[in-house]
Amino acid sequence: QVQLQESGPGLVKPSQTLSLTCTVSGGSITTSYYAWNWIRQPPGKGLEWMGVITYDGNTYYSPSLKSRTSISRDTSKNQFSLQVSSVTPEDTGVYYCKAVLDARNYWGQGTQVTVSS
Repeated sequence: QVQLQESGPGLVKPSQTLSLTCTVSGGSITTSYYAWNWIRQPPGKGLEWMGVITYDGNTYYSPSLKSRTSISRDTSKNQFSLQVSSVTPEDTGVYYCKAVLDARNYWGQGTQVTVSS
């Protein structure tokens, strides 16, 4: 079974770039037809889908975040990463990585990111 683990700084200053990595075990990120997602949850709000990188390296982003978001992957490390530029306190929340294959969803445990000076 695929397992995912988020990692990265828990505190980011405003205007800086937030960078997180999701390390995948139990399966390869190049296995057809997995989709590797980033999702976040601001405090007191619902889940927000941010973007995805597919098993073959294609990326798609939420229109509201597209201008500030980048998702990439390192196949040699079996990891995929998220970068969000020019962060503000509104980017504070719990960030999750999630794998989707057909009807199956595999979630990381989530990591708290706080944007504050």
